[in-house]
Amino acid sequence: MSSKFAVLALLCFAVLLPLSVRAQKGEGPLDPTPPQGITPEEIIRRFAAKEKQFKAARENYTYRQDVKVETLDGDTVTGEYQEVFDVVFDDKGRRLEQVKFAPQSTLENGGISMSPQDLNDIRHLLPFVLTSDEIPEYDILYVGKQREDELGTFVFDVAPKRIEKDKRYFQGRIWVDDHDFQIVKTSGKTVPDIRKKKGQENLFPKFTTWREQVDNIYWFPTYTFADDVLHFSTGDIHIREIVRYSDYKRFGSTVKITYEGQELPGQQQPQPAQQPDQQQPQPAQQPGQQPSGGQAPPPSAAPAGGQAPSQAPPPRTSPPASTPPQNFRN
Repeated sequence: MSSKFAVLALLCFAVLLPLSVRAQKGEGPLDPTPPQGITPEEIIRRFAAKEKQFKAARENYTYRQDVKVETLDGDTVTGEYQEVFDVVFDDKGRRLEQVKFAPQSTLENGGISMSPQDLNDIRHLLPFVLTSDEIPEYDILYVGKQREDELGTFVFDVAPKRIEKDKRYFQGRIWVDDHDFQIVKTSGKTVPDIRKKKGQENLFPKFTTWREQVDNIYWFPTYTFADDVLHFSTGDIHIREIVRYSDYKRFGSTVKITYEGQELPGQQQPQPAQQPDQQQPQPAQQPGQQPSGGQAPPPSAAPAGGQAPSQAPPPRTSPPASTPPQNFRN
């Protein structure tokens, strides 16, 4: 989030201090003993390869992303940003976003505004993936095993080895399913925070993203929650963010997803691309109305939020009640 107040001095980037993972419903104690029958390096190699395959798979899905960011003073909402958009394909198979709901932002009433980094983080880093291509950029430390609902997981701390100019990174903790070797949960923040000499500050909240199984194969992000206080030089600002990713549907494609030389099951045959003129625009919505066909919001580079009780349940290890139950393995 970008502060609209001036900064008097240039501050150097400080690395995110280690995250302490809070016990949550459905989350067991952390067992720091080494994994049995497999090395941490092999776990990293396997989940990074899976991440690369499923990142490619998600590029062939349409879905809805619903974002809400709020500033708060106690329990009172002082500013709000909301955007609902569909990720779709045009008749030539090109991926694009269709904005369905985007009322005028009032975040400036709460002392901040959305920056380009915020918008980029919402789209690319909150649904964080760590593929074999990105592995060389990160230090990855095995910290133990932990139960997440009915899933057994390997837990790793992740931090960028170095910060390159104008590049964004994730720093925090990931949980890797010990059966599928896929990331099922991430908790941390995007880095670096930005403090410039000419009075600009851009600070980012800590967040947690949960994934669920889609089509009984792919672990895709479905829910992100952030509730944090950002420490600007002019004062603290409390923000909340909620991002929901819903209505995943595979788009017809000739791309085949494979893992370790084997084509993954459950892949559909290509379907004809949808024509843009077949999609009817949705009527304008009033603030507080839920957009048709969609769910609720996500967070990123601005105070995060979702205050309405029906839209902003507290973070939890289990997926929100409104998400498909089959996405967690039986």
